[in-house]
Amino acid sequence: MRNYPLKERIAQRIKRSQKEVFLRSDFSDFGGYDQVGRALKQLVNEQQLIRIGQGLYTRARPSTVTGEPTIALPGGFKSASRAALTRLGYKWTANKFEDAYNSARTTQIPANAEVVVQGRLSRKIEFGNQELQYRVKH
Repeated sequence: MRNYPLKERIAQRIKRSQKEVFLRSDFSDFGGYDQVGRALKQLVNEQQLIRIGQGLYTRARPSTVTGEPTIALPGGFKSASRAALTRLGYKWTANKFEDAYNSARTTQIPANAEVVVQGRLSRKIEFGNQELQYRVKH
């Protein structure tokens, strides 16, 4: 078996994976922290991945409008940010406005990606000009 470069091995694992969001630690068996970081940065530069937070990545696809890389996950940033919270081990629920919309109590569509997080969260999850908004529930 040929010894493939680190970037190619990471790209293959991402391609075969069912996960929606990847942590840097998912690839720690391939090499050191800095090596994995450089390979992930190369994949971001090649527009195969998008960085949505520190050590958080998701698959990319070209935008049909601009051609720029965007989140490949159906539901876009909202879905990716929630999948990232789940991967990081946080318990979260939708906010009251989204609950009202989902239960047909209102027709107003919530514009922001906002969740209620149980526990303490100081991590930023963002893509472009979108940032996950959250309230902490103790």
